[in-house]
Amino acid sequence: MRRSKAFIPTTKEAPSDATLPSHIFLSRAGFITQVAAGLYNYLPLAKRVIKKIENIINEEMTKIGAQEVELSFVTPAELWQESGRIEKFGKELLRFHDRKNNLFVLGPTHEEMMVDVVRNRVTSYKNLPLNLYQIKTKFRDEARPRFGLMRGREFIMKDGYSFHATTEDLDREFDTVEEAYKKILTRLGLDFRIVEADSGAIGGSGSKELMVLADSGEDTIAVCSKCEYGANIEAASRSKRSHIPEAPEVTFNKFKTPDVKTIDELAEFFKIDPYYTIKCIAKRVIYEDESEIVLFFVRGCDNLQEVKAVNATEALDIVDVTEEELKEIGLVPGFIGPLDQDKAKHVIDSDLKDAKDMICGANEAGYHYIGVDLSVLSDVAYFEDIAEVNEGDICPHCEEGTLSFTKGIEVGHIFKLGTTYSEALKAEFLDENGKAQPFIMGTYGMGVSRMVAAVIEQHHDDNGCIWTKATAPYMVNIMISNIKDEAQVQAGEKLYKQLQDADVEVMLDDRKERFGFKMKDAELIGFPYTIVIGKELVNGHMQIFERVTKEKTDIKSEEIFNKIMELV
Repeated sequence: MRRSKAFIPTTKEAPSDATLPSHIFLSRAGFITQVAAGLYNYLPLAKRVIKKIENIINEEMTKIGAQEVELSFVTPAELWQESGRIEKFGKELLRFHDRKNNLFVLGPTHEEMMVDVVRNRVTSYKNLPLNLYQIKTKFRDEARPRFGLMRGREFIMKDGYSFHATTEDLDREFDTVEEAYKKILTRLGLDFRIVEADSGAIGGSGSKELMVLADSGEDTIAVCSKCEYGANIEAASRSKRSHIPEAPEVTFNKFKTPDVKTIDELAEFFKIDPYYTIKCIAKRVIYEDESEIVLFFVRGCDNLQEVKAVNATEALDIVDVTEEELKEIGLVPGFIGPLDQDKAKHVIDSDLKDAKDMICGANEAGYHYIGVDLSVLSDVAYFEDIAEVNEGDICPHCEEGTLSFTKGIEVGHIFKLGTTYSEALKAEFLDENGKAQPFIMGTYGMGVSRMVAAVIEQHHDDNGCIWTKATAPYMVNIMISNIKDEAQVQAGEKLYKQLQDADVEVMLDDRKERFGFKMKDAELIGFPYTIVIGKELVNGHMQIFERVTKEKTDIKSEEIFNKIMELV
């Protein structure tokens, strides 16, 4: 492609709302333009990157026997009503009526549609397993679209669905797809981690996320110092603590604690470690048709993990409550404890089960209980893992390493769905005994447009994009320094044709612009290699600029073709 003919509208200015490097540089380098909040046009350079990512996905999916399909973007709402997910998904699901007043949705994901494709068409266990996937535009009406392609409303996604006769076969396919996804990310040149995750609105179990490691990532990941364990903070767990603080020597009693309301004040008042205190977090839990106040209890040294809290209560969401709301049901803010079970539902962190020597609120202003033995609640209270792990906690997998936090960008998510959707949509097959059984399913998503941004979040500098070799829109940029110099033009044209004939993706910058302007453009766009044909041509030399290292190497003109072929 000749730069003089290419549509690459580079600019010095970034969008006013751009804060992440990918949003700034993809906009400035002419890869994307914004249409509206969370909506973007993909320009020629971006389309080349997207096609490369899609090709690698297709190649790895073919290797494991997955077959590509393309389902309708517009989905009948009745399928979502059948699955029971139309309300659970919330306002992110865009609904609309056609001219006949039929209700439809724009597909944010296609579990229901894929089940509808398979049901009544695959009828025997002999036709299983089956893995179908598509790469398609999706739409989620995000409340706060931001960060460019990282969190848009419209996006390109690879979503795959597998159908099985047994859970053992699902486990096999799940592991197979996980390995294929690892190969895709490795081929794309990304540093990543596969972590345990929460299933969210999709449902199912066995949930794992593919996280590209980047400081700008929205997700916090807990990773082990010794093994490959990793988990999204929403799903991370820990092993038993290796160090237990010395317990206070007290017997059960009610103790006056005037003006002592916070955990720090409580620990200081009794001169104890917060490990032996109990923290109450009151929330209003939102269900489909109602809501209620629920009291969540964790150790004073821990914090509530809200996604775990939602899962523990099987709720749609949780929100804060006011002190007035607590007082209305007879609770005393600052002094709420787990021993009074009558005024609101309790959920107690599993780490507190049978805990002894604890100090907690006495449900009376100015008083706390000391020497509390929570084993008295073991048969009447609901215990669940609701605490967020802390840095330094022991890894639950190897039980040796310690957990630390890092940031990641979710670019893929895989689930073991089981029969969640097949039962709801009555999608069945006949087993070996001729008995009807619901399909056992898995689902496998990968964000294609988000990976475009993820590459730049992980690979950039102050000057612009640094594409990996697998994702670069063009591998080589030939830059003619002075377009008025006939010798430079001839050398550039000759090398351009040589590289084209060798199937190298090459750009010839033949614009009548200053050298400095062209060089800044080359760095902003992020070509892996720029060949500079300039004044040294009269001495038989050209220069190769490598984007990732910023190294400039002088090469003899007659050797330049062979050298660049070695590099690419």
